[in-house]
Amino acid sequence: QVQLVESGGGLVQAGGSLRLSCAASGRTFSFAVMGWFRQAPGKEREFVARITWTGGRTSYSDSVQDRFTIFKDSAKNTVYLQMDSLKAEDTAVYYCAAGRQVTMWHYWGQGTQVTVSS
Repeated sequence: QVQLVESGGGLVQAGGSLRLSCAASGRTFSFAVMGWFRQAPGKEREFVARITWTGGRTSYSDSVQDRFTIFKDSAKNTVYLQMDSLKAEDTAVYYCAAGRQVTMWHYWGQGTQVTVSS
């Protein structure tokens, strides 16, 4: 059993910052990758960022590159998403995810709302 619990969402003005956290519990030793996705109203869920669990290799979507940073604390089984220079279009429900393979996602959190006011 794996649980992913997100926290840190909220309301922020454009240009501001937020940090999301995702705490994992259960069979975390099976993880190859953790990441973040988001879903805005009326849109499909989209990839935001990911980090490999052992090597710490990161990748980002073009829309958040150079504004968002994903990092992890392996000792705490927690992954973070530092979001800077937020824009109104970053408004969405953000979901934490984990996968047993780098290219597949097997586990999902419940989501946390991020609202950026312009």
